[in-house]
Amino acid sequence: MSKQTEIKVNVSLDENNIPEDIRWTAKDGGVENERAKAMLLSLWDGKAQETLRIDLWTKEMPVDEMKQFFHQTLVAMTDTFERATDDKKMSDTMRDFCAYFAEKLELHK
Repeated sequence: MSKQTEIKVNVSLDENNIPEDIRWTAKDGGVENERAKAMLLSLWDGKAQETLRIDLWTKEMPVDEMKQFFHQTLVAMTDTFERATDDKKMSDTMRDFCAYFAEKLELHK
């Protein structure tokens, strides 16, 4: 017997189809209609052998927060890459890049 779960994302758009509000729900994770300023969603299409993406951010997402969001996403992707591939050498290289990224954007003041 397999279990299913659902993650919902609701996006409110303005008249120009620009996101004004992003809300998400993941009941199994205890999340109910939480607000987010940005999201990056990647899905792997095994048949086409390509990544499908949805990248959204609201008008309220300031550039300094976007820089932090990207840095934290890169760090998380590095951790996921290492768990998924067990490739420590490349993971360390990716961590070096994350540190460089943070330094150049002056994120660790």
